[in-house]
Amino acid sequence: MRSSGSPRAARRRAVVRTAAAAVSLATAALLAGCASADTSTQSSSSSGAAFEPAQQKDGSEITVWADSTRLPAVQAYQKAHPDAKLKIVTYDGGADGSTYLQSKVQLFDRTGSGWPDVVFGSPTDVTWASQPTKSGAQPFAAPLDDKLVGQSTLDGFAKGSLTPCQFNGHTYCLRNDIAQVVLWYNKSLMDKWGYQVPTTWEQYEALGKKVAQEHPGYLVGSVGDTNSHESYFWSGQCPAFDLVKPDTLRTDLQDPHCTRTAKLLDGLIDAKAVTTKGFFSQGFAKDSGNKVLMAYGPSWYGQYLFKAAFKTPAKQIAAAPPLTWQGESTVATGNVGGGVWMVSSHSADLKASTDLVTWLTTSDANQASAPTYPAYTKAAQAWLANPANSDYFANDVGPAFQKAADAVWTDWSNTRFSDSTAWSSVVLPALTAGKSLTATLPAWQQEIGNEAKAQGYKVATK
Repeated sequence: MRSSGSPRAARRRAVVRTAAAAVSLATAALLAGCASADTSTQSSSSSGAAFEPAQQKDGSEITVWADSTRLPAVQAYQKAHPDAKLKIVTYDGGADGSTYLQSKVQLFDRTGSGWPDVVFGSPTDVTWASQPTKSGAQPFAAPLDDKLVGQSTLDGFAKGSLTPCQFNGHTYCLRNDIAQVVLWYNKSLMDKWGYQVPTTWEQYEALGKKVAQEHPGYLVGSVGDTNSHESYFWSGQCPAFDLVKPDTLRTDLQDPHCTRTAKLLDGLIDAKAVTTKGFFSQGFAKDSGNKVLMAYGPSWYGQYLFKAAFKTPAKQIAAAPPLTWQGESTVATGNVGGGVWMVSSHSADLKASTDLVTWLTTSDANQASAPTYPAYTKAAQAWLANPANSDYFANDVGPAFQKAADAVWTDWSNTRFSDSTAWSSVVLPALTAGKSLTATLPAWQQEIGNEAKAQGYKVATK
């Protein structure tokens, strides 16, 4: 379950009739498998060589590569701009960690032609698209902050949401959507049982244990999905994927921010309040979907988990802001999805290409009906005002979504490899075998380090 908004197909919000279909729906809408789907990265102090545009030919046809979920948006742009000359190509959009785009761009680099002008992809794609080629040629992605997109537009995106786009002092993409983590809860049951919505992790832990005693079988969370660590450990400011330098990854899972999160979850797992089965695992929706009292997860959980997969009736599910630790004032949360749009540095019509990606990411006309929460703040307001995105819920989710959108922790970095692989290959099997998260932290850290080294990173553990 990964994302482009978010997480990680909302094929135009089709009605989903089975839990399996809901998983497929969310996967397509949320760029299934994109590395750390919001992920951030630190840029180097050097701005690199100056950007040299290709010879420009205004009014030329531009080629646009988009996934099937974003295809209607590109078609809507064409309809709203009948003079625009677009050649639209549908591809996987980087879903499931696909390297199709990178492989094709490498081929075009060798042949000297064929590059698409505009592409939709995952934040992981930006890690290579923003770097010079092996031959030393300029990056595939054009630096949009270099006379292409105005600073006022860039400043309009949610705080930190463009961090995955920023390398070497430039911004190489515009963020389409984000999947900020909030606290979801069943308001009907909370009211019925007289429970208060927690605001701190300590309250969440205490309530979870109380629920386990008073209403056995009911759950306050899951750590069993391939992206569960992004909801909990990313939100907990655990330095699992911290690029302290462009070539150096710090992964320190013995940091107190990691160990306290693991300890809290271990206690809830032992109490059977948090399950090690994935929300999107086979059979979960049928067997336990109606017993999820709370879920700490992305903004798309409301529509794609509770409504589509669990089929929870309308006006029961509500959203609350991210949790904080007692005694700490900083609000930090994770992100489980979000795609990006890039303009090719080889485009012969940068003006038309830039106009397209700007419209796709910032236009109310497009984003108000988008499948997932827009990264552009003004467009997000239009999205929230759309009844299709709000009528299902028991409260106004806007305040929680907006607070979380500006609180995504940017030190969980965007790397050249997926942050989900080590969690899925090491942690989830350990949990299934009955081991604790705390006991598994060293093995998880080791696997992250191994993957980082395989991708050419130096690894720091402190």
